[in-house]
Amino acid sequence: MEILKEILAKRIMILDGAMGTMIQRYKLTEEQYRGERFKDFPHSLKGNNDLLVLTQPQIIQEIHEEYLACGVDILETNTFNGTYISMADYHMEDLVYELNVAGAKAARAAADKYTALTPEKPRFVAGSIGPTNKTATLSPDVNDPGFRAITFDELVTAYTEQIRGLIDGGSDLLLVETVFDTLNCKAALFACNQYFEVIGKHYPIMVSGTITDASGRTLSGQTTEAFYNSISHANLFSVGLNCALGAKEMRPYIEELSRIATCYISCHPNAGLPNEFGEYDESPAHMAALIKDFGESGFLNIVGGCCGTTPAHIKAIADVVANMAPRQVPEFVY
Repeated sequence: MEILKEILAKRIMILDGAMGTMIQRYKLTEEQYRGERFKDFPHSLKGNNDLLVLTQPQIIQEIHEEYLACGVDILETNTFNGTYISMADYHMEDLVYELNVAGAKAARAAADKYTALTPEKPRFVAGSIGPTNKTATLSPDVNDPGFRAITFDELVTAYTEQIRGLIDGGSDLLLVETVFDTLNCKAALFACNQYFEVIGKHYPIMVSGTITDASGRTLSGQTTEAFYNSISHANLFSVGLNCALGAKEMRPYIEELSRIATCYISCHPNAGLPNEFGEYDESPAHMAALIKDFGESGFLNIVGGCCGTTPAHIKAIADVVANMAPRQVPEFVY
């Protein structure tokens, strides 16, 4: 989208924060997850956050608008687990297309509402495509290293269904995020480009990987540079990192991506590392101070937050990068 490129030539764009963190604040019960439509569903539904676009749409809309009020340019849809692979945990595989359409429509409505209020600052919707709960590279059985719980073709089928729903619901971009296995990511990218050929239209693709620990590698064993090189063929709009690490720990890997990537760079770290209760303690001011260094170092085109981040975190980040020049995308000659 040319308008996105025009904006990114002038400033750093703001991505939203953690949907899951915000949902947890509502302390929803099993009955609230079910709503009226699924009150007699035979399996537990508590924790199925994607389902809330159908059973508690007003909550999802409220969260989207809280982030928009803090300066967000790009909203992520509430569809992180929106494949039949992940929805199998809740026995809701048949709802996948509907959930993705509804998730995209909810974000679209919120984005359009705020764009209408300030037309000079258009808002965009990124269809969130999570990694699923399966890995195509690693065996889940230590006694059978050759076993795989999922195939590449199965992933492509699952992602295609999700992509169709996200596009039909009104997404502007597609965000393949929290990538821990590059082969899963490749299946998502293949599904995207195959579906684009079917509909005769190309949508910008963002990819965001996850460095899982201090080793500097993804779960499937790749360094940051290897991860980028594995997917750089896919005509990406942006590449970046999210989750697993706070901004302090993520810095060297974002710096590395910024040095080598010939597309835009995105970054949405956690609010620090989790404490012994699995909660995130990093304050908005502290996180924004770390992100300020990223911006001043010329690493950023798109920035937001992942686990533990709230509208307060995103506002602090938006404020601190507001007048910073965006990273200039390098042009390499081979």
